[in-house]
Amino acid sequence: MRSNMDTKQVVQRFSIGALQRKNLKRKKSDKKLSRSIKKIRADMVEISEGQKRIREGQMEVREKFQEISKEAAKLKEETSQISKQSAANQLRLDLMFQIVKARAENDFAKDDLLTQTLRDLMAKQNISKTQGL
Repeated sequence: MRSNMDTKQVVQRFSIGALQRKNLKRKKSDKKLSRSIKKIRADMVEISEGQKRIREGQMEVREKFQEISKEAAKLKEETSQISKQSAANQLRLDLMFQIVKARAENDFAKDDLLTQTLRDLMAKQNISKTQGL
């Protein structure tokens, strides 16, 4: 009987030691897991901040792009206006050259017609300028 009881005590001691080792292992793995979770959370915060900076950068780029687009549209309009003015100037110069040529050839009828055309053209341009303002 005694030997049977001794074996039970040994088994109990063995199982208590095994339980303590299991608990110790579990505590270690829980600590590792806890450290991993903390590290992951810190990484998530860092990633979140990085994404926030990226979004802010994208907003700045978008705003700059819109400003550039507005400036490009403005420049395009100015270029168009300059081109129209240049064409009008060229037309006036052509008429003036033809007037000078007609006068040199003593063609007064042609001179009178071209002069009147130039006056009409200048009047139209002056009217469109005053309406544009």
